[in-house]
Amino acid sequence: MSTTLFSRSPARRPGRPARTEDRIDRPRDYVTLGAGGVVAMFLLLAALGPLISPHDPNAVDPLNVNAGASAVHLLGTDDTGRDILSRLISGTRSSLAAPAVVILISTTLGTMLALTAAWAGGWIDRFVSGALDVIFGFPGLIMAVLAAAVFGAGLTAPVVALSIAYLPLITRVVRSAAIKERNLPYVSALQLLGAPTHRIWLRHLLPNLLPFVLVQATIGFGYALLDVAAISFLGLGSQPPDPEWGLMVSNGAPSILAGQPQQSLYAGLVILVVVVAFNLLGTGLSRRLLGEDA
Repeated sequence: MSTTLFSRSPARRPGRPARTEDRIDRPRDYVTLGAGGVVAMFLLLAALGPLISPHDPNAVDPLNVNAGASAVHLLGTDDTGRDILSRLISGTRSSLAAPAVVILISTTLGTMLALTAAWAGGWIDRFVSGALDVIFGFPGLIMAVLAAAVFGAGLTAPVVALSIAYLPLITRVVRSAAIKERNLPYVSALQLLGAPTHRIWLRHLLPNLLPFVLVQATIGFGYALLDVAAISFLGLGSQPPDPEWGLMVSNGAPSILAGQPQQSLYAGLVILVVVVAFNLLGTGLSRRLLGEDA
């Protein structure tokens, strides 16, 4: 994963409205809208999942193990007879919650670090950049596995470890944009007028940096989802009977050899769809908000 998602300078200032003739007139705009629709649907499922699941996601039926699709079980059942569709729907909340916490923590801390480094400059900027280089040298997934091994299975330690590992990804992008914003004449004018630093940050710098933060957080969410699912797949994250998608892929793995891949297959497909949707949405936001045409 690249440390920065933007290889060219923005074609227009962040937040500047697109020209009327550019709005929703290209196929990739519809791709962005479609990705946004998929993301919105899964967010709705996360909110309403337990209420709309057709069956109890943890209800075991030993007489209906690894059953195929039917009118009662639209996607079949798993190795203990639980309804796969119900578990996928109910598991949306737990599957998206942990990546959301990772992105929330890393984005908040990363934005503050970026603003501090860009504003202070000098040794503070060099120290922050050096610390980020050290953190970036440790793959997030390995850090999360080590954290789970030390502090025990569960999502708390991996989420904290992943939040730290994702700090460089947001901080470097926002810091680069913040340095450019910091050097604009209006910032010097505000300082000469005696405006306090916190007011300049909150009323001027942060609003102009939000498009960068939003794009990076959206794309980063997909990577965080993959990492959290991998942790659960290894048995170090969510624990049974939680219908978390990565755990479902792991639980269904033994049934694949028996010719019953439905649990792992459907859970893996859902992860793939959500990750691709967040990446396409982030790419579209980058183009619309930051003028990126790539």
